Amino acid sequence: MSLLLASPGSGADWLWQGRPGAARPPAWERRAQGAESVEDGGVLAARRRVRICVRQAVGAERRVLIRGVAAALTMLSRAARSTSRTLVPALGSLGSRQKHSLPDLPYDYGALEPHINAQIMQLHHSKHHATYVNNLNAIEEKYLEALEKGDITAQVALQPGLKFNGGGHINHSIFWTNLSPKGGGEPKGELLEAIKRDFGSFEKFKEKLTTVSVGVQGSGWGWLGFNKEQGRLQIAACSNQDPLQGTTGLIPLLGIDVWEHAYYLQYKNVRPDYLKAIWNVINWENVTERYMAGKKGATALESCLGAFLQVEIPGSRLFAVSVNVMQVALVIVVELVVSTSMRLVHGPGAEMVRMLLLLFHGGPRRTSLGGRLRLVV
Repeated sequence: MSLLLASPGSGADWLWQGRPGAARPPAWERRAQGAESVEDGGVLAARRRVRICVRQAVGAERRVLIRGVAAALTMLSRAARSTSRTLVPALGSLGSRQKHSLPDLPYDYGALEPHINAQIMQLHHSKHHATYVNNLNAIEEKYLEALEKGDITAQVALQPGLKFNGGGHINHSIFWTNLSPKGGGEPKGELLEAIKRDFGSFEKFKEKLTTVSVGVQGSGWGWLGFNKEQGRLQIAACSNQDPLQGTTGLIPLLGIDVWEHAYYLQYKNVRPDYLKAIWNVINWENVTERYMAGKKGATALESCLGAFLQVEIPGSRLFAVSVNVMQVALVIVVELVVSTSMRLVHGPGAEMVRMLLLLFHGGPRRTSLGGRLRLVV
């Protein structure tokens, strides 16, 4: 594991040069005093205490820094207790998990007729989707065994199956809720306005998504997704069972299954007829709910300045854990190591640091403060 800093010559250089007054503190440091924050009081106080301590300790005796950091870590420890209800279940799921199950349809198999007949819906749900769920559970069991044994070769060999069957389960779980016997027509409210803004009109959007879905070679999906970074709607196609968010980063709003098992018994090989019919059963209320949730989530992430960490625990779904306190602890460790050439390997903060590094181990992570610090495992 290595700790990387901002490139030489950046605004953060002053903090690491080991002498006071080397350069004017960057804007993000100056704003740390008195700026509005989404953090709770304990974490904010700890952040301020650490930064003040590091500045004063440059060129001073080491014991001054140690006393200040110990006090900051004590405050962090107290603040961390408020997040224990979130972190403990997350860490506990490393060793245990619940098996995935086939979700019930919110309507009868024949409810979407004449647009999608009951035979297709029954086979699609009870056979195809069920197979993805069963295979996913079986592969996850093998993957957990490989993790326990440290068998990296087996883990790599199982990943395509996890992607395919996990994607099949994710995609179909969205697909069933995107359909409704009371569906069809046009969306309303903010979703309709967003469609007009990003595609020109609802008809143009409908035409574009249909064209993209018809053009999928072999098997796959046509998607309407939400780009949370740009705040815009976007159309995409995914091959096979590739999940939209896991492969493109777009939040899935509306998915159209264009595997032949979704339409062949009724529409044979004429995919355009199936796509023309499916618009009559699109559940725009569900799509709108997904859009509003995606917008709200994107706003929250931006306002928290990266205070949410995505943690992928093997054998479970991808979920977001609020780790505000832990991120502050990481900043403390980085500042200590770089500014004083010391490593915090014992003392009151050791266990917190070890737990932090465990969370960041095992895959790509985003841990940054103003884009100036990165942890590479």
